[in-house]
Amino acid sequence: MKAWAPDQVRGDEEGTLNFTFTGVKKACFAIRAGADHLRCMEKTLPPAGKLWLVGAGPGDPDLLTLRAARLLESADLVVHDGLVGEGVLALIPPHVERISVAKQRSRHTMKQELINELLVRETLAGKQVVRLKGGDPFIFGRGGEELDAAREAGVACEVVPGITAAAGCAAQAGLPLTHREDASAVSFVAGQCKDLTEQDWSGLAGHGRTLVIYMGLATASAIADKLIADGVSPGLPVAVIERGTTADARVLRSLLTDLGDLVAREKVKSPALIIVGKVAARADALDCLGAPGVAAQIRDFT
Repeated sequence: MKAWAPDQVRGDEEGTLNFTFTGVKKACFAIRAGADHLRCMEKTLPPAGKLWLVGAGPGDPDLLTLRAARLLESADLVVHDGLVGEGVLALIPPHVERISVAKQRSRHTMKQELINELLVRETLAGKQVVRLKGGDPFIFGRGGEELDAAREAGVACEVVPGITAAAGCAAQAGLPLTHREDASAVSFVAGQCKDLTEQDWSGLAGHGRTLVIYMGLATASAIADKLIADGVSPGLPVAVIERGTTADARVLRSLLTDLGDLVAREKVKSPALIIVGKVAARADALDCLGAPGVAAQIRDFT
């Protein structure tokens, strides 16, 4: 092999390796320059935001998931519903920005389309955004619509489930939604519908079934009439759980035929849940049979 200089290494006679110390220095300089360029780019790029659709549970802060609690601590912005309990809101650190988008029947602080736009805009700005929703985001919480909006905008989004009102309120009332002797099926429906009469609830309530009605106070009388017209026994037990899982919760029990009068007579306020089925007779509740002769039907559950 030929002799070589200190700044030069060669391979065989055909020059298959042509690698100089000077070339190494140039390569190192190029690598350092590239790394510096990447660091500059990182400084100029906006931070990556993320949207979290988080279930706040039915009201009691002790029923909030650990993951939800951690996200509240690390959020830049929390956009919350009116159904989120005060105890849960108290867990949000003071420095975290809050926006309330509380909704009431026929009166919304912000329309859903604008909420979607707000969530997308703030997340694209690089914020960690928590959309805090009462109960579970995917059970009558419009979480699906907000997830669709995030996907359409290319926004990173993750869903954190919460304890839905049906599970939390029933547990507090000692009311099993299923029971080997009473019910092997459970259905959730929304009672706050403009076209309630056109909703097909046939087969959802009756023998061996439990029907849980969210947002049904304003239409309680119409709900009872609808179910009875569909063939459900007027003597089927019902329970109304007001402000479930909170310290001032009320659990009232009557029969389907008395449902509308019960809500009016006891001045039941939202949020409240209506449970229809034999399992309602098992609740730790105040019996509120008001109409004469109704009490005689208490065991006519068929």
